[in-house]
Amino acid sequence: MQKYKYLDNISSPNDLKKLNLNDLDQLAEELRTDLISSVSKTGGHLGAGLGVIELTIALHYIFDAPQDKIIWDVGHQAYPHKILTGRRVRMNTLRQKDGLSGFTNREESEFDPFGAGHSSTSISAGLGMAVARDLKGENNSVISIIGDGAMSAGMAWEALNNLGDQKRKMIVILNDNDMSIAPAVGAVSSYLSKLISSKPLNSIRELAKQVASHFPSEIEKAAKRADEFARNMVGGGTIFNNLGMYYIGPLDGHNISDLSQIFENLKNSSNEGPVLLHVVTEKGKGHPFGKEVIEKYHAVPKFDIITGQHKKSASKNKTFTQIFSDELIKQANNDDKILAVTAAMPSGTGLDKFAENFPDRFFDVGIAEQHAVTFCAGLSSEGFKPFCAIYSTFLQRAYDQIVHDVAIQNLPVRFAIDRAGYVGADGATHHGSFDIAFLSCLPNFVIMAPSSEQELINMIKTSVSYDKGPLAIRYPRGEAEISKKLTEAKEIEIGKGKILLKNYNKNKKGDIAFLSIGTRLDETFKAAKKLSASGYVVSIADARFAKPIDKDLVIELANNNNNLLVIEEASTGGFSSTVISYLSNSEVSNPNFKIKSLTMPDYFIEHKSQEEQIAQAGLDSESIFQKSLTFLKHNKIKVI
Repeated sequence: MQKYKYLDNISSPNDLKKLNLNDLDQLAEELRTDLISSVSKTGGHLGAGLGVIELTIALHYIFDAPQDKIIWDVGHQAYPHKILTGRRVRMNTLRQKDGLSGFTNREESEFDPFGAGHSSTSISAGLGMAVARDLKGENNSVISIIGDGAMSAGMAWEALNNLGDQKRKMIVILNDNDMSIAPAVGAVSSYLSKLISSKPLNSIRELAKQVASHFPSEIEKAAKRADEFARNMVGGGTIFNNLGMYYIGPLDGHNISDLSQIFENLKNSSNEGPVLLHVVTEKGKGHPFGKEVIEKYHAVPKFDIITGQHKKSASKNKTFTQIFSDELIKQANNDDKILAVTAAMPSGTGLDKFAENFPDRFFDVGIAEQHAVTFCAGLSSEGFKPFCAIYSTFLQRAYDQIVHDVAIQNLPVRFAIDRAGYVGADGATHHGSFDIAFLSCLPNFVIMAPSSEQELINMIKTSVSYDKGPLAIRYPRGEAEISKKLTEAKEIEIGKGKILLKNYNKNKKGDIAFLSIGTRLDETFKAAKKLSASGYVVSIADARFAKPIDKDLVIELANNNNNLLVIEEASTGGFSSTVISYLSNSEVSNPNFKIKSLTMPDYFIEHKSQEEQIAQAGLDSESIFQKSLTFLKHNKIKVI
């Protein structure tokens, strides 16, 4: 570990407070260097953390966490916070099994008052803590830090509206790292921000005198309401003022001295209302590889700290995301009704390439999944074919819109659900666990899950021509295992699965059949091979559709096999539950028939590799094999 003059002596915020204010700029440089070094070894979110180094130092220098509640929105920007709050020695375990979370986590540290894997929650959570503080008669500070991107979500504005109405004492720090709200950062802005933050809200006359006296007489005479003048002169404040917030800024978010003085003013202020402090920062500040850091180094795998080259596997296989992107572009070349919509994830969903090809047919609506879904519903109602590409974990945020605006109206919106199943290092907040369960209970929906790359492109082509109602395709994170060259996409019949391995006939029932949906199929074949080698009669079917299920296929498997094991990389309540429910209400002619399911377990699996998560869930080939053996032995099926 590199030797640092100041950082090596900090194991908690109390150590930070022992430094002189003049020492903090050097500490910031040390912290920035240490963060780059740590993430280069583990991978993770880098750009956001680099942008809040000075802000993090100033917060912990002035406020007294954990008594004062410092709430980081999303958690991407919380790595410097982790380092300063006693977790530096464990940064080499970041996002790994039994290691530090890539986000804030209540179980990890008392300095993390609220866990956050999704954006735009910090103000709501902070307001809840502020109300709890007041009800308990306490006097600690509550500070929520939210990025300008996260402010595009409706939830953040709902919280601001409620906060302004309640007039609770609370600080909201708007971290503007795209210069998207106000570019006015400079000496005047800094002076006004410090001046305003030092005054009670009700000393308008005194504030007017001080502020107006620093401007030419013409401006002084025109400033009839000097308080509004002071705050609005520096830009961006009007909307927040009208929401009941006391706006300060914009301020240079890399000036520790100014930040510290303003935090000191706010901490000791007698004001009882909410304050919004607008700071402007540079995402990726100080990274040695230049401006590309903003996009390329938002979330990174391990990388060479000298060259910046990512340390990836030697595999040249495309990811499912890339295959989706390529096929959608191909289909869009032949159909100008195809549109693509995402919620602040153009590169993550592969739609950045679609945008390059069809800029007028691509829409990034920001971190606003609810709006994205209803926006697509509106497009669909006018005859277009919107593909709404959202990660499974984020689609949960738009469930009401899926129900009311899409399903009830039976509009043919196409949902491309990326990151279905386990996702690895991002952990429990990002797993795509529940999409089959929460969609399959909705009337009018078609839900598809490809077992291979070929099936994925076939399903995309099928979805283009399907106009009878909403449709979803779920596919996993990671590389595809292309065993043979992809052929031209073909449409498939809605609701039809296929039997891939058939070892039963009318004269001989099988010992066990596997009904797999999604990309667990390859692991199922590996397990089946071991069972066959042990003498069992095994068959395999690919369901392809979670809804509607292939009833004929399910009945055929039940009548011709003594055991059926349904396999899905999703939560209970999804495909397997639908199959079991259907069979329980059907006439099965096989008196020896038994059915079981393999799904995600009923608990959250934390961050580690995808392979480790899948093994822990019992969905790898060895687990499928062992589960099958237990199933067969329990039902007294023995090899003759």
